[in-house]
Amino acid sequence: MKIERKNDLSLRLLEIFDAVMRRRTTVDAAADLGISQPAVSNAIKALEKQLGLVLFERTRRQLLPTEEARRLLREIEPLFGMLRNVEEEVRDLRHARSGRLRMIATPPLGHTVVPHALKRFLKERPKVRVSYDIRRLETVIQSVETGAAEIGFVLGVRHHPGLTVTQLHVGEMVCVTPADHPLAGKETITPADITSHRLIGLETSLGVSVRSAFDTAGVPYMSDVQVRYCHTACVLANAGIGVAVVDPWSARFAPAQEIVTRPFSPSTQVVAAAIHRKDTTWSLLAEALVRELQSQFLFEPKHESRQK
Repeated sequence: MKIERKNDLSLRLLEIFDAVMRRRTTVDAAADLGISQPAVSNAIKALEKQLGLVLFERTRRQLLPTEEARRLLREIEPLFGMLRNVEEEVRDLRHARSGRLRMIATPPLGHTVVPHALKRFLKERPKVRVSYDIRRLETVIQSVETGAAEIGFVLGVRHHPGLTVTQLHVGEMVCVTPADHPLAGKETITPADITSHRLIGLETSLGVSVRSAFDTAGVPYMSDVQVRYCHTACVLANAGIGVAVVDPWSARFAPAQEIVTRPFSPSTQVVAAAIHRKDTTWSLLAEALVRELQSQFLFEPKHESRQK
């Protein structure tokens, strides 16, 4: 049997009462609440009837709150303050304007395009807090798999059994040389061009792609210096140690000014991707950041040589 609880206070009636107390007229309260003025008047009458109290003295121009109304307001003010805070937080969450985002990236993206996208992302989201780390590929994958990071940004990963891989952009590897290097004047650099010069090789999966390009060209792959990160290869090229084939973002954002960037042939693609666990979905914050990063890739300038 359903039992009616006639004495339960109506939150909606209290909300209308709160608006009237703040605005002092039913017309202004109705405008704030988005309802009609008669609806406000009827709600106040219903609340007075339910409470058995007179809350307002009626005059021609306004409603004058009684002492009982003021005491009731003091009791409900904290409640509606909390409700307004909750409503604001919900709006922020709906529009990805608040919360915490845990992200991690490998150096080629983590030191280049991701910071630029993150700057634009945070500009309109002062309430968002970010945990950001840059690690080697194996650590990035492990962090996302274990949930230590919600989202990771990597190069060269197309598939993974425990992760959802979202392709963001496909670029092409480029060759960087010292500005005064004999190869700096060539429009395009090939493996055959590199064989008679010192090569700075990569130990990562990107290095495997470069080695494959050498195999495709029928040229033996022999690196004199081995590094893990493309940024390191750019630094060594800037020091005049040799030439390197690196991802286009590391080449573009490398702080050195003494290197020249040239297209590398045969064309060697490199995929920039976002990863997250297969058993989870992105938060609205992560989705918004990915859109910002895709926009960053979309409007990225075409390949251009850089020379002092």
